[in-house]
Amino acid sequence: MADFLVAALYKFVHLPDFRELRAPLLTHCEEQGVKGTLLLAEEGINGTIAGSEAGIRSVLAWIRAHPALAELEHKESWAPKMPFYRMKVKLKREIVTMGVPNIHAATMAGIYVKPEEWNDLISDPEVVVVDTRNDYEYQIGTFEGAINPKTTSFTEFPGWIEKQRQEGGVLHGKRKVAMFCTGGIRCEKSTAYMRSLGYDEVYHLQGGILKYLETVPEEKSLWKGDCFVFDERVSVRHGLEPGEYEFCRACRMPLSAEDKKSEHFVEGVSCHHCHDKHTEEQKRRFAERQRQVELARERAERHIGVKVELKKQAKARALAEARARREARLAKRREEAAMREQAAGAAAGNSVQQS
Repeated sequence: MADFLVAALYKFVHLPDFRELRAPLLTHCEEQGVKGTLLLAEEGINGTIAGSEAGIRSVLAWIRAHPALAELEHKESWAPKMPFYRMKVKLKREIVTMGVPNIHAATMAGIYVKPEEWNDLISDPEVVVVDTRNDYEYQIGTFEGAINPKTTSFTEFPGWIEKQRQEGGVLHGKRKVAMFCTGGIRCEKSTAYMRSLGYDEVYHLQGGILKYLETVPEEKSLWKGDCFVFDERVSVRHGLEPGEYEFCRACRMPLSAEDKKSEHFVEGVSCHHCHDKHTEEQKRRFAERQRQVELARERAERHIGVKVELKKQAKARALAEARARREARLAKRREEAAMREQAAGAAAGNSVQQS
């Protein structure tokens, strides 16, 4: 079994105290050796974390101890190495940014469809199947017959819907729409948005692609390719096994073995996606970073993320030293006060004896 348990989680729920949760949640994750990213907003929580099984269970229990998050659901997979370099808990306006106000996914989301029932739904010729993810995610894997909105950000999705609702668009005159995404969160908002526009029969894959790949046997699957994930695994396949893709360290696009044969691929510096998007100075910096990575690899050390951890350790040491100095000052003041009190008592005793 792999060493690290990965938990993907989200929940849309009114969370008015989200700002107060950040510091203690971050502290608990760090105490448990858990890494990843969690987003907190008034509309809920979203993120992916990884660590030992005991550490992940502890963090999930901590989150669920909050009354509003008691029914939080999560999806699990395993990774042979830690897929994150650090732990971050961020405060946001939205836990998934769509940029459209007053879309309440907690109460307006579309109809959930279980993974076991998804194939029948998307095989219906009357159903328009829409991949709500970005173009680079679609390119490495999607469901048969799914439409690619060709977005570069989820904030572009409402504009795509508006355009496709017009005459000649793929949504014009359609009653049934099925949407899917990686873990389900983008579909919660996209289907809620569709319902706000008057669409009643809007469906989405419960648990997202990840739950489908975990649940549906490969021989019965309508999924083709890999599923992009936002961590160092880069992609997963059926059974949530790690895929074969790697990140371009210059632009973070997923690269296949075939992509790496491109004349524009230079490890750590460029790929066919970004070779013409960075300056020569940037490429020199990327090349130096890659050189440091390779040197660290030769010494069996880790390079990426080390600076952040060193800064965090230095900050922790500085805080501990400041605390020790403060306690030493307080101890000295208490000692001096006790000595003054003892001296005053002795003087008072001498005065009584003399009288």
